[in-house]
Amino acid sequence: MNKKPHVFSPPRLVIASRESRLAMWQTEHVRQCLAGLHPECPVDILGMTTRGDQILDRPLAEIGGKGLFIKELEIAMQEGRADLAVHSMKDVPMEMPEGFVLAAIPVRENPCDAFVSNRYDGLEALPPGAVVGTSSLRREATLRATYPQLTIVPLRGNLDTRLRKLDEGQFDAIILAAAGLIRLGLGERIRAVLTPEQSLPAPGQGALGIEISAGRADVAALVALLADVPTTHCVRAERAFSRALGGSCQVPLGGYAVLDGDQLWLRGFVATPDGQQMVRGEIRGNAVDDEALGRQLAQQLRAQGADAILAALASPTCL
Repeated sequence: MNKKPHVFSPPRLVIASRESRLAMWQTEHVRQCLAGLHPECPVDILGMTTRGDQILDRPLAEIGGKGLFIKELEIAMQEGRADLAVHSMKDVPMEMPEGFVLAAIPVRENPCDAFVSNRYDGLEALPPGAVVGTSSLRREATLRATYPQLTIVPLRGNLDTRLRKLDEGQFDAIILAAAGLIRLGLGERIRAVLTPEQSLPAPGQGALGIEISAGRADVAALVALLADVPTTHCVRAERAFSRALGGSCQVPLGGYAVLDGDQLWLRGFVATPDGQQMVRGEIRGNAVDDEALGRQLAQQLRAQGADAILAALASPTCL
């Protein structure tokens, strides 16, 4: 009988990371977890600036999408300068590039959107014409659909830059991911956490993903213990839903799953950026069928008219 081949651990691990404060916090968090699990294996961080960090004067949808935040990190892994990379899952393209895999999705932080303002307590308190900043077409579509009296303005930059622009008075309020604020100890800046009913989160929001090169069984074995099963089921369902609808930063789309025992509840929507057209749906089923549930919900939305929205978004007039 053949024995299972032994997987040798690397003498050290190098994690590639963007150099923003939030990205470095996330990477340091994973580094500490790995160091605790594998004290015999030193873990270092390779900080890098990505193209997505460099181009800040245009909306993300116009410059190539969220993949711009991870390409340089993948090149570092290809060249052997790094063994893994840590990402915010909402920044990971729905189709993984050939040669790379998501090896683990740790336990999720608060997945909701946060209302941040120095003057107002919530969206309902904003007066007509109030300027709200967001980097997300998903948030923009939701706000325009529910609060058409507000002025929605694109907001790029890292978390500190966005907060500075708010503090300078450029915005009456901004909408951010609650997870980033909480992770950086800035939870006091949150005036209100938006419920999923108010603003359905993006697929993978609040979750981290650990990416490695395919075939690195040694690295996969070391990071496997970081995976959280409930979070993984939810994120897999959300990403499958988004993938089936061609989800990207050019598509205003929300997808959010929660577990109740072994049952998974997935909600999703797709909309036009102006919020004038929006198709919503939900589905429940066994958590082990996570990706199948995501695809089924996407099919439900297509049957309700999502194809017309997606076709409009793909037309040259929308670019």
